[in-house]
Amino acid sequence: MLQPRILKVEPMEAYKLRLKYETGEVRIFDVSPYIEGDWYGELADRDYFQTVRVVPGGSGIEWINGQDIAPHELYEMSYSFSN
Repeated sequence: MLQPRILKVEPMEAYKLRLKYETGEVRIFDVSPYIEGDWYGELADRDYFQTVRVVPGGSGIEWINGQDIAPHELYEMSYSFSN
């Protein structure tokens, strides 16, 4: 399934991300299961976690040292959020 483009990502408390999609959907993704090991362990640093950004074109998200999470995981393993 082709995922909608991500327009905005916002880091939240408890290692969660608020993702806004081109469809107007807002979804919450829990990053906490990913923050271990050499590669993803860096995400446990709250200041570093805040550096998350949308990749050009909106196909995914990444952190400044290259960590990323597959777009289908972001969408399929997140839950809808309404303000």
